[in-house]
Amino acid sequence: MKKFLAVYTGSPAAFDRWQTLDESERKRREKAGMEGWNAWVTKNQASIVDMGGPLGKTKHISAAGITDIRNAMAAYTVVQAETHEAAAKLFEGHPHFMIFPGEAVEVMECMPIPQM
Repeated sequence: MKKFLAVYTGSPAAFDRWQTLDESERKRREKAGMEGWNAWVTKNQASIVDMGGPLGKTKHISAAGITDIRNAMAAYTVVQAETHEAAAKLFEGHPHFMIFPGEAVEVMECMPIPQM
C-alpha cells in the first residue's frame, strides 16, 4: 500500500461567504458537515493512516526571511491505497466541499526518501 497526503483547500473568499450565513444556517450546515465527516471516516476507516486535522496560520520561510501569508490549505488527512486513483476516489463527494465552505481536496503520493 502507498501513502497519500490529502490537503483540503478552501479560498479565503469561500470562508468569507461562510461567515455571511446567518448563525442558524451555519450551525445547521456544521451539524450536517460533522455527520457527513463521521460517516466518511467510518466508511474509509481502513484506509485512514492519520486523521490529520485543521491547519492554522501559515509562515513562509525563505532566504529573504519569515513572513505571514494566507493560502488555500485548510486541513489534511493521510490515507493509504493501492494507487493514486484509488486514493483520490476516497474523497469523491466528501463533506468538505459538499457541505462545508471548502472547495476541493488535493491528493498526492507521499514518496519515499531517495536512498543515497
